[in-house]
Amino acid sequence: MKRLAFVFPGQGSQEVGMGKAMYDAYPSVKQLFDDADEALGYSLTTLMFEGPAEELTKTENAQPALLLNSVAIQEVLKQEGISPQMTAGHSLGEYSALVASGALEPLEAVKLVHLRGKLMEEAYPTGKGTMAAVLGLSQEEIASVIEGYDNELAVDLANINCPGQIVISGTKAGVEQASEKLSEAGAKRVLPLNVSGPFHSRLMKPASEDFANHLSDVNVKQADVPVYANVTAEPVEEAALIEKLLVEQLYSPVRFQEILEAFVEKDVDAIVEVGHGKVLSGLVRKVKRRMKTFNVQDPESVDAFTKWIKEES
Repeated sequence: MKRLAFVFPGQGSQEVGMGKAMYDAYPSVKQLFDDADEALGYSLTTLMFEGPAEELTKTENAQPALLLNSVAIQEVLKQEGISPQMTAGHSLGEYSALVASGALEPLEAVKLVHLRGKLMEEAYPTGKGTMAAVLGLSQEEIASVIEGYDNELAVDLANINCPGQIVISGTKAGVEQASEKLSEAGAKRVLPLNVSGPFHSRLMKPASEDFANHLSDVNVKQADVPVYANVTAEPVEEAALIEKLLVEQLYSPVRFQEILEAFVEKDVDAIVEVGHGKVLSGLVRKVKRRMKTFNVQDPESVDAFTKWIKEES
């Protein structure tokens, strides 16, 4: 039996057309997409397949679209008898990981992240917050530059993705000012991200309070396999702790590098990116160059992955 870690992509991986090949190839995927449209009260499927891209990119649409796509693929793998020994997701992707681990029901999760996206959009005035990727500096070097920024120019560590790639988040003015200082401190590049808000920063605390109220109405269950939480980079299975960490996740840094390092230490045979794009597979290679990775996002990649499983088992 192969030891597998499933990882699920987050916001930014969305693209018009994603999921269409799986929808056409697998009746179970079509059923799940159709059920999600009914649960949401609008055709997310049409938006995913036809766009427009500007509408799909809106946080309240991108989040349920990415989750639905990832969960549908994971369900196909499950039908093939393939399940992970551990899971994780990048930011939004943590919800897909929780579905894969049995802690959340798929349709409940779709509705929950749609709401989460709305709350995140509304938490801070549009255009006043932003994020930037910092390349070539360590976490400690970046932290020393941004420490002391007050709430007026709030800047926080948001995503610790892999060695030399860390994202900061906060007020637009603060991130712009910090970007200049980080370049002066030796960053190879500081790249503004095309996002609508200061996600994973202290500025998301108002959204987390509203989200906590809604989350209390959701049936979060004990996970069947460990989910490595963004907030702690530690495995979690208990329902109450899962809920607590999902609330904290909104304003805390995503410790994805540490999660990948933990998977490597667990001697998994492969880390499998389940969902659209190859962003996370790229991060895996930055952490452990020779780690076996797969990206499963269409019927061809499902077939290639299942063939490897059967050959190696």
